[in-house]
Amino acid sequence: MSKPPVFSRINISERLECPRRIRLLALVSALVASVVVISVILLFMGFNPFDVYGKMYVGSLGSSYSFKWVLTRTIPLALTAVGLLFTFRIRFWNIGGEGQIFMGAFAASAVALFSPEMSRPLTLSLMVVAGFAGGALWALIPGLFKVFRNMNETIVTLMLNYIAVRWVSYLQYSAWRDPSSLGFPKIRFFPQRAILPEVSGIHAGVYILIAIAVLTFVIFKYTKPGFRMSILGESDDTARYVRLKKTSLTLLSVAISGGICGITGMIQASAVNNTLNVSVSSGVGFTAIIISWLANMNPLICIFVSFLFSALSEGASYIQTVYQIPESIAMLIQSIVLLFVIGSTFFTRYSLSFREHEEPPPSGADMPGASELTTPAITEAETQKEEA
Repeated sequence: MSKPPVFSRINISERLECPRRIRLLALVSALVASVVVISVILLFMGFNPFDVYGKMYVGSLGSSYSFKWVLTRTIPLALTAVGLLFTFRIRFWNIGGEGQIFMGAFAASAVALFSPEMSRPLTLSLMVVAGFAGGALWALIPGLFKVFRNMNETIVTLMLNYIAVRWVSYLQYSAWRDPSSLGFPKIRFFPQRAILPEVSGIHAGVYILIAIAVLTFVIFKYTKPGFRMSILGESDDTARYVRLKKTSLTLLSVAISGGICGITGMIQASAVNNTLNVSVSSGVGFTAIIISWLANMNPLICIFVSFLFSALSEGASYIQTVYQIPESIAMLIQSIVLLFVIGSTFFTRYSLSFREHEEPPPSGADMPGASELTTPAITEAETQKEEA
């Protein structure tokens, strides 16, 4: 009777291409698993999971006000994620989206606060250009260090975040502080000509987001620069073989990435805060890194993923108020969903195969009849030796 197979080895190999059904199955499985785990936690806390999920829907998409607020949160998140794609595509790990948002907001605010009187369209246009320039120049600092000194861009971009935050904090508490703020550390509000208009309750930044996302998609898919970026990201050897100008292409990608993040800062300062302050980013630069990976480096999918994440965040914040639960529990719910969804990407990037355990071949002494086969030969050899 044959023994059942024993699988003792797991082979992990990278997929050349993942079928769409595998991606969908992995995503659905991750969402179901996260819901199950969150439900168990809620039950242990004494809450009905179905009631909690219902309240999360009400708090995020259940009314026109909450829906508009989710869209408002989606805009900076998606736009920053789209900007980061330009550096991630060439394997330049830009962790400085936060700082680039601050510097873009700073440059745009300078135009809004100190430019001479001019029309609203011209003021907003100059603010967009200034925001792009501020973010691009700030991003070029680690880009130049990487290209000419081969310094680790992750560390440099991360450290520049703190410098940008401190700079804006200095402006808010000292240099640009409003003398008429009655002692409060705040910068004066922008004039009306420097505030983005609203359309159906949503500020015009949503149209900037859609335009940049579509343009980025076209660049990546249908233009030579986008194709060259993908080659540079795949292999340095291939880039050298086809004689790509690595230095100029890297700096161009980094500048565009920082510039788009800078436009995010301009939108937040103009349309949301109506001024410059240290809360202009609210951690968007770091969250956008996760969004870009979850979107599989697709600028259009970044918008959809950002919307879902914003809805999840708003829903978690709402149940925190309704059920009087700690903020840590609301953050835990978001973290569990992200953990499972990010973990599911492992199965879309790699395939698993199981190898059956093979018994080692028997040695010569253990073979049936080995003694009968070897004994006469040994005896004959000993006899010849004695005769000699």
